Amino acid sequence: MSLFDAPTDALRPLAERMRPRTLDDMVGQRRLLAAKSALRKSIESGRVHSMILWGPPGCGKTTLSLLLAQYADAEFRAISAVLCGLPEVRQVLAEAAQRFAEGRRTVLFVDEVHRFNKTQQDAFLPHIERGTIVFVGATTENPSFELNSALLSRCRVHVMEAVSVEDIALALQRALDDEERGLGGRGLRIGDAQLRLIATAADGDVRRGLTLLEIAAELAEGEGEGVSTITDEILEQVLADRTRRFDKGGEQFYDQISALHKSVRSSNPDAAVYWLARMLDGGCDPSYLARRLTRMAVEDIGLADPRALQMSIDAWDTFERLGSPEGELALAQVAIYLASTAKSNAAYMAYKAAKRDVSEYGTQEVPLHLRNAPTKLMKSIGYGKDYRYDHDSDGGVALEQTGFPDAMGERVYYSPVERGLELKLKDKLDRLRADREAARRKAGRS
Repeated sequence: MSLFDAPTDALRPLAERMRPRTLDDMVGQRRLLAAKSALRKSIESGRVHSMILWGPPGCGKTTLSLLLAQYADAEFRAISAVLCGLPEVRQVLAEAAQRFAEGRRTVLFVDEVHRFNKTQQDAFLPHIERGTIVFVGATTENPSFELNSALLSRCRVHVMEAVSVEDIALALQRALDDEERGLGGRGLRIGDAQLRLIATAADGDVRRGLTLLEIAAELAEGEGEGVSTITDEILEQVLADRTRRFDKGGEQFYDQISALHKSVRSSNPDAAVYWLARMLDGGCDPSYLARRLTRMAVEDIGLADPRALQMSIDAWDTFERLGSPEGELALAQVAIYLASTAKSNAAYMAYKAAKRDVSEYGTQEVPLHLRNAPTKLMKSIGYGKDYRYDHDSDGGVALEQTGFPDAMGERVYYSPVERGLELKLKDKLDRLRADREAARRKAGRS
């Protein structure tokens, strides 16, 4: 009996029955499993190595692990980090060690490996080093953040991609044609457009696509005898509640908020509203998006368009008042505006530069002329001495007067860009800074 067979095969879900039996049967992963790729050569030769398979759900991580064991003529064992603790891990490793002593290797597949803590991950290390197991960890999360460096150093990371609509449609057609394991011989009929609709709804997940097809087939068969047609009406029922892939705390979440932020920064309102819609569709908290949009107004638009900050706060407040779905339009509106208006990070960079100087210069004394002097004692020891009241000066600015601690000298943090309102601010500040420098030089000569 092979790894893919079972006496209760008819009771297994279609996605499990149609699991590929050879590398050529796999759909998707054309880059990773190309004819002359290093991984494919390794698998076909039976010289497999420990690895981390990083990719979205339904892209073939489990299937590839099964094929690793099959091509290497090794025992296949699978555990889930969601269901197993350290005692179960030790038991599986002990069995693998016994098997190794008898001259047979074990491919140990660990699903959701990122859910194991550091101690649990460390338990695999000596067994990987000795070759007791060929470790295959599957994760949907970025291994750099979720797995400890010791485990990563002993495994090769292979990145797997979401399966294309075309490849999922191919897998669905195979299931429809296969009389042994699939739905062939049942008299099912489905048009190309309906098949592609299922493949699109699968959202890169082959397993999900096969599950949707199986449900649709069961509904079609229940409507009559003989030929059964999967109609638009049936698909409307099956696909009514589908959702796109979105992990509220994982890699996809941070990738998508990064895409939204960078689309705004890049002045691409169409891309910005797309990513906003994607995140809302996936279940992201709209209040989080409102906060991030407000941050974009401060960080990337800044003083080039001060209205952007107030509009972001107004959109946030509007959403709090209206809720979903009406309030989401306010968020879409401000995302489009932020992406369309003038951009400047000059205030953001000025603040960062000032923070660096605060750290470098430490606690500097406030110059005497800038100190408040509400009492006679303070005045007698020089507080406020020689302070020039700017409104009494020519042009409303006491040019020769510094605002910095003596040890630092005059500094320039804020450099306005030549866009939006900052264009006017730049002209004014350039003149003021030049006049200040001239006044200080004159005061130094006198």
